[in-house]
Amino acid sequence: ENSDCAICAPELCGIAFIHRSEYVRMITRNCLHEKETKNETEEEYGVKTLVAYFSAEAGTTAKVAEGLAADLGADLFEIVPEKPYTPADLKWTNPLARCNREKFGNKDVPVAGKLEDFGAYDRVFIGFPIWYGVAPNVVNAFCEGYDWTGKTVALFATSGGSGIGKTAEKLQPYVKGASIAGAKLCRSAAELTDWAKSL
Repeated sequence: ENSDCAICAPELCGIAFIHRSEYVRMITRNCLHEKETKNETEEEYGVKTLVAYFSAEAGTTAKVAEGLAADLGADLFEIVPEKPYTPADLKWTNPLARCNREKFGNKDVPVAGKLEDFGAYDRVFIGFPIWYGVAPNVVNAFCEGYDWTGKTVALFATSGGSGIGKTAEKLQPYVKGASIAGAKLCRSAAELTDWAKSL
């Protein structure tokens, strides 16, 4: 039997001639399930979480941050310098490379873009590659742009060889009012998830 209902096409979701009201109920249930899943994720950790990260040319930190955000149901923000880095800028073996001049000259590195709803987050994970035993200057600049009062901060870092050292101690002045719950060196999000959930 043919139907004159536009949403009752036989091919729709593999269900033949579904009635309009039943279809609406089905879609509503699906939407509510997605909303409940997100709410359950937030309720599980009891806080609203942000994963902010800076990633250099190889993209290693980006992959870790994306995986961590997915595991925690957190929002994701990439820290990007106003003037993007080129491969030459990051060639640390060249004493005159931009990364060296910024670090040893203690230069500010302005950040492109800003989180307008930063105040809504209770917990912030900050990820970056280790540069000379600490966070890159652009991460410091990102931190200086916000009010950290009452927030919990956790740091994760990627490195080709350096340890995490006193990274947390060095970053503390840039997140005044926040408590740094921990800092961890990692190669993948899998190494972080259990640690992150324990904080």
